[in-house]
Amino acid sequence: MQPLIQLENISKNYAFANDAIAVLKNINLSIAHNAYVSLMGPSGSGKSTLMNILGCLDQPTAGNYYLDNENISALTDDALANIRNKKIGFVFQQFNLLPRLTALENVALPLVYAGVAKVERLDRANELLTQLGLANRTTHKPNALSGGQCQRVAIARALINKPSLILADEPTGNLDTQTSAEIMELFSALHEQGNTIIVVTHEEDIAAHTQQIIRLKDGCIA
Repeated sequence: MQPLIQLENISKNYAFANDAIAVLKNINLSIAHNAYVSLMGPSGSGKSTLMNILGCLDQPTAGNYYLDNENISALTDDALANIRNKKIGFVFQQFNLLPRLTALENVALPLVYAGVAKVERLDRANELLTQLGLANRTTHKPNALSGGQCQRVAIARALINKPSLILADEPTGNLDTQTSAEIMELFSALHEQGNTIIVVTHEEDIAAHTQQIIRLKDGCIA
């Protein structure tokens, strides 16, 4: 079977004054379907840049990125946005929930952009929130939810389009130890259901929940 993700000689440079700063250097990486991977590295190692490329939020300076066997390295911004909406679910440290929307409306939001009818959007969002233990919180807005509940809402939103890939950027960074463990148990359960998950973290105990650890150092895979 083809891997879900194939990176071939991926490099990323940023212009600074009159110089080009190399943030990623010839990254070669293969990630299988249903993998559960953590991406680790010190500050400045390039892990955030790599995650942005994996999430189609940024494009490499050189090299090829294949997602689901499609080369997306040089697609237009509109095409990348379409792939993000259909194939990638994002979970962020800051939750990134819209404060004026209820949990149900936040989860259903990606389906608005996908053109799904309102009744189906809300039905699917309600089903996911129920699966994640938030059946009695669907009408609550983010300021009435705990940090762990907000992150569960964010995970439900990431799952709503049934993406090929879930990218979680420091998903436990704002949570206490017990809630962090609960969120990582949830990711493990999602992985067992067949989801491919990449977690960006600087915490060894969080990475220990995953099946594979990829370490970056100075823009290279260590």
